Amino acid sequence: MPSDRRAYPSDVSDEEWALVAPYLALLREDSAQRDHELREVFNGLRYVVKSGCPWRFMPHDLPPWAAVYQQTQRWLAADCFAAVAGDLRAVLRMAAEREPEPSAVILDSRTLRSSPESGERAGSDGAKRKRGSKVHLAVDTPGHVVALHVTPADVDDRAEVGRLSATVQAGTQDSVELAFVDQGYSGPKPAAAASAHGIALEVVKAPEAKRGFVLLPRRWVVERSFAWATRCRRLVKDYERYASTLSGLHMVAFVCLMLRQGEKLMTSA
Repeated sequence: MPSDRRAYPSDVSDEEWALVAPYLALLREDSAQRDHELREVFNGLRYVVKSGCPWRFMPHDLPPWAAVYQQTQRWLAADCFAAVAGDLRAVLRMAAEREPEPSAVILDSRTLRSSPESGERAGSDGAKRKRGSKVHLAVDTPGHVVALHVTPADVDDRAEVGRLSATVQAGTQDSVELAFVDQGYSGPKPAAAASAHGIALEVVKAPEAKRGFVLLPRRWVVERSFAWATRCRRLVKDYERYASTLSGLHMVAFVCLMLRQGEKLMTSA
């Protein structure tokens, strides 16, 4: 961090930067396109995701918003953060004495209300009474992201099981055998879509006589992951013009959470 600027809570630490820097260096340090320090550009991205501010409202002592935005789009197009998430997930799992790739995942979706920027691609979720976008998410049993993508809110969760399962298997070397889901994924079609990729669906049902909130086995893990994401104000609503940007910024948020866990491993070693 340059000595002439203030420190922000979203700034990446030295340990976190050591973990993520190799994945973000798309160009050499001496390239002509490198007008700004890469670490500061990443700090700018983290500031936007955490604070929720528009790109043009970034503090003046961070790199110019246009430079941060353009570099972010390059990172997202190259799937840099998906690669970081996959490797960090394996490291964190092994540190917890688990296999590097999961054998089970939890699937769920979350509806984000649209904004004027995202309104053109928004859909209406009748169950949630919202117009916006759906984030379809798969996490492993500790809650680390495995796969995610974004659709309009009117897309049925069952219809996305096949796509989500394919992404899960591609990112885990076909290690996943079981997926826990809620009752919204019940039926023969989602089961067949998951089975086509070698995954069996297990529906976790709520007690018939439940009153109020009930913590469901396995299902609470993905709900917690969504709660983690909402601590990033940029992800509270769908502020993005493109679905790919919304899914990419979700991946950035999950990577930042995993970087913090990785930092704790490095400092305690």
